[in-house]
Amino acid sequence: MQGIVKTFDIGDGRTVSIETGRLAKQADGAVVVKMGDTMLLATVVARKEAAENVDFMPLTVEYREKYASSGRFPGGFFKREARPSDYEILISRLVDRALRPLFPSNYHAETQVFITLISSDTNILPDALVCLAASSALAVSDIPFDGPISEVRVARIDGKFIVNPPLKEIPTADIDIMVAASMDNIMMVEGEMKEVSEDDMIAALKVAHEAIKLQCQAQIELAAMVEKSSPKREYCHEKNDEELRAQVREFCYDKIFEIASHATAKHERGDAFEAVVNDFIATIPEEEVAEKTMLVKRYFHDVEKEAVRNVILEKRTRLDGRKLDEIRPIWGEVDYLPAAHGSAIFTRGETQSLTTVTLGSKLDAQIIDGVVIEEKVDFILHYNFPPFSTGEVKRTMGTSRREIGHGNLALRALKNMLPDNDINPYTVRVVSDILESNGSSSMATVCAGTMALMDAGVKLIKPVSGIAMGLISDSKTGRFAVLSDILGDEDHLGDMDFKVTGTRDGITACQMDIKVDGLSYEVLGQALAQARAGRLHILGEIAKVITEPREDYKPHVPRIVKMTIPKEFIGAVIGPGGKVIQEMQRETGSTIVIEEVGEFGKIDIVSANKASIDAVIEKIKRIVAIPEIGTVYHGVVKNITTFGAFVEVLPGKDGLLHISEIDWTRLKDVESVLKVGDEIDVKLIEIDPKTGKLKLSRKVLLPKPE
Repeated sequence: MQGIVKTFDIGDGRTVSIETGRLAKQADGAVVVKMGDTMLLATVVARKEAAENVDFMPLTVEYREKYASSGRFPGGFFKREARPSDYEILISRLVDRALRPLFPSNYHAETQVFITLISSDTNILPDALVCLAASSALAVSDIPFDGPISEVRVARIDGKFIVNPPLKEIPTADIDIMVAASMDNIMMVEGEMKEVSEDDMIAALKVAHEAIKLQCQAQIELAAMVEKSSPKREYCHEKNDEELRAQVREFCYDKIFEIASHATAKHERGDAFEAVVNDFIATIPEEEVAEKTMLVKRYFHDVEKEAVRNVILEKRTRLDGRKLDEIRPIWGEVDYLPAAHGSAIFTRGETQSLTTVTLGSKLDAQIIDGVVIEEKVDFILHYNFPPFSTGEVKRTMGTSRREIGHGNLALRALKNMLPDNDINPYTVRVVSDILESNGSSSMATVCAGTMALMDAGVKLIKPVSGIAMGLISDSKTGRFAVLSDILGDEDHLGDMDFKVTGTRDGITACQMDIKVDGLSYEVLGQALAQARAGRLHILGEIAKVITEPREDYKPHVPRIVKMTIPKEFIGAVIGPGGKVIQEMQRETGSTIVIEEVGEFGKIDIVSANKASIDAVIEKIKRIVAIPEIGTVYHGVVKNITTFGAFVEVLPGKDGLLHISEIDWTRLKDVESVLKVGDEIDVKLIEIDPKTGKLKLSRKVLLPKPE
């Protein structure tokens, strides 16, 4: 069966095709996107009607990977794809953030976008194609959508920007960002950088947008090729009362404007706003309250948004009384938790993170067994957002997508500032527990993470801080205000949430969601410049608490000492069935990790006890030592024969101590002097050049009779 196909070039002779009409034809829209051997199936289905009393867009975006796409079995006991991996969740979030703002605000039908990796090219990452697939499925459907949009990865490798680069080249990039955009506007940015300038970042965005325009045009042409039985579906998901809307505005606007004009704390301000809407509801006849309450709250939200934004644009002041570029008061503390390897509190205004650092061995590294990515990760960052941090009561249902996304952003911000394994031999786990939240707890995590890592003694290359920027704009008048260190309300009611992290010398990560059309690069440049000033201010506040990593790790942190041995001795150190290494660990209480790297065995000896580490080092040295003639060894008698004793002088290396070499006097039998298990000093006097057998002497170490 023939489908409808649109193919386009993304540069360097690489092509992408979008096909519809062959697979999943019962979905409202379905496409297959192909680049190289990577193929994605994207489907979209929406209910015909909205559920009752639903006043929002119930959108679900799911990205899943099939292990069969790369010819592999799933790991684990059940051998079946189960819960989504963090990688799948992060991609789902990227697409959700790009798609959600483009559905009509009055469209409330439950909609599900499902994208599946069905074929995997080992060198083509699918994440840069997922948004293209999702938008294409919407483009060929009858679901209302103000697209198309698309998404690309832009990496700068050896000074050159590359769109959707091969996987093997990405580790060498100093810029690696994902950008989603429509024909006219950039909508979402997320990625990591290695201390790049604001100008470099804007240049990368421009490259991305040009590539996305080509992909949007391809979707427009594909949609035109599809024969549709009807245009986009008609719907009526909101019933409005314009008279009631006007009444809400007249009653509430001035009151909200007044409240927003005076500095208030989060809960005080929330209570004041709630009192205004409740006062209006009290004016509604009792028999109409149930019918009109949902509409009133919808209209009140619109009035609240308008009034708060106008306060900021007209008075150039914030909800908490700050100037536009002013950072909230900051205080911090390190070594707060005495039993942790490293800990820090970072508090900025009403946002607070308690962050811990735990240092472990290579055995603690996280194994990623994904369809596309298989690796061991020695830097882990987890972010927790309990409901009490916002004064709420909610059920805790496991790790949320938001927690995974915020943790990933903080991880990207910090990871390039960790030293190489030669300097930092540990697997590092950072955990940020948000204790209070009113604006950018992910950026508080970055700051607290920096402090906790230095408190743990990790030799961080440079401290990193982060800041969340906001934007309030008026397209009619052209007025705008760039806000530094935004509050939760300013994020919710504003036009942009732009998180930027970095050192004093450049940006290390970013995440941006834009909710307004026509954001110019000039405004974006101002936001980045203001973010840099805020970032430097926060670094200065961190320096008041801790300026550099501790000279040494804390006493209870396990030490890791590295050894290198020739490859051929790895088996001897491990022993048959692991007997030798297990015995060493049992005797010394240490942990020993051996890896084969090239022609060598790399050994990590882990213990909080220096004597334990020294004992392991001595034992390994004895195992790998090469016997030398003339050396005196302290050995153990392993076996006795009529002609002498076999003495173990090094682990696994025995030598013959002939009866004539035991003593200067003539012995009738060996047992009269030695027994199995005796420890004696012997000297190596000869090595057979053909067999390598060792000949020992005890008598040469004894005084010779006169």
